[in-house]
Amino acid sequence: MKLYDLALSGNCYKVRLFAALTGTELELIPVDLAADEHYTPRFTALNPFQEVPVLVDGKTALRDSQAILVYLAGQLRDRTWWPEDPTSQAEIVQWLCIASSEVRDGPNAARLIRKFGYDLAMESALLVTQRLLPLLDQHLSTHAWFALGHPTIADCALFPYLALAHEGGIDVTPFPALAGWLDRVRALPKFTPIPGIRG
Repeated sequence: MKLYDLALSGNCYKVRLFAALTGTELELIPVDLAADEHYTPRFTALNPFQEVPVLVDGKTALRDSQAILVYLAGQLRDRTWWPEDPTSQAEIVQWLCIASSEVRDGPNAARLIRKFGYDLAMESALLVTQRLLPLLDQHLSTHAWFALGHPTIADCALFPYLALAHEGGIDVTPFPALAGWLDRVRALPKFTPIPGIRG
């Protein structure tokens, strides 16, 4: 399987993190966004939205990190990361949606503005974040993991941009349950960090 990848992308890191934790082999194909490689006809044929990551497995090409996590986890013999029953899947998907909405619009957007100079509204990113972090902390005050009482792809989806929140000027230390969860993810066997995240 090939992963079209950008090293500093949190969305790409979600997939690489899950692959590392589960021993899933991926061939990484770097995409040079600075050179507009994602706008080339070859890449656009894989993902018309011209974004990374993209996973290619034979004739299957998938965009969106959450969808890729579901696909990879669904192929494992160990189905604890993505169980087969609808109730468990729905519980996980609730958190995948938070990763692709509130986390994207809050901590991720703040990081894009402060670290990469994106023309986005910091005030809006901070408002989303100020509402989000207490809710996550409240949930984690009674749950060790986001879903099902053990690590799932929900944790992989949420981890990168929360762990990188400091790069957007956001401090998670006032939220001890959230900080504790970040430490638990970092303590998982085969955890792999990226720049900005300590191992």
